[in-house]
Amino acid sequence: MTQTEQKELMRAACQVRMGVIEGTHAAKAGHPGGSLSAADLFAYLYWRELNIDPKHPQKEDRDRFVLSKGHTAPGLYAALAHRGFFPVEDLLTLRHIDSYLQGHPNMNTVPGVDMSTGSLGQGISAAAGMALAARHKKMDCRVYTLLGDGEIQEGQVWEALMFAHHYKLDNFCAIIDNNGLQIDGSVADVMSPYPIPEKLRAFGFEVLEIDGHDFSQMEAAFAAARETKGRPSAIVMKTTKGKGVSYMENNAGWHGKAPNDQEYELAMQELRSRMAEVEAM
Repeated sequence: MTQTEQKELMRAACQVRMGVIEGTHAAKAGHPGGSLSAADLFAYLYWRELNIDPKHPQKEDRDRFVLSKGHTAPGLYAALAHRGFFPVEDLLTLRHIDSYLQGHPNMNTVPGVDMSTGSLGQGISAAAGMALAARHKKMDCRVYTLLGDGEIQEGQVWEALMFAHHYKLDNFCAIIDNNGLQIDGSVADVMSPYPIPEKLRAFGFEVLEIDGHDFSQMEAAFAAARETKGRPSAIVMKTTKGKGVSYMENNAGWHGKAPNDQEYELAMQELRSRMAEVEAM
């Protein structure tokens, strides 16, 4: 990855984080913590990995992305907006009455959303089905899905993983956002999913473990996933909940709470400073 490409991704991730803060502040509701932990991933997927076209969001041979942890829609919306799927200013309508940007993604109203999600565990199931359908239709595309580490406490997730392995879906990639926190606190205390990589390997997956805020590690992991044949892939990324906003980092209280006016200003000040650092690189 060149320095120019790295800078573009850093800029995109900062834009995503700003969009998360602006949207949830305007809505006075939403889920900033997990959106921020996945912001670097959203940037990498939408600016580098996915075969997509914002001008033709329904093109048949596109890669599919399913946000299985659908409550982090603010992060997905920010990525889609800044990538050109719809106007950036619409992020300020998040969760408003009559807005097409509701609290969970709706494939019928939001350009670029491939599956309506929100009920935890169901997104990965739909994504696995998409991957099998793509094979039957002999489509040269890949299907990606992002899950939260709290989400994988759901039994349905493991049924979907078993399905993906049984059908040898090597066009399927599950990504786990392992930020260690869920709405009720530490995932280890609520219902420990650990050890995550070992469990995924036991289900027959090719597993890559990365720092979810390191674009070079993402590049290597996604390349390895594309090269894997005969079985599905999983990327377990270690992240920081609330990444990029100091007072939100590693704080479970920001799982599902919007910043007030003062908190909004503090967050945006930090993110603008970060953007200035990126631009000066």
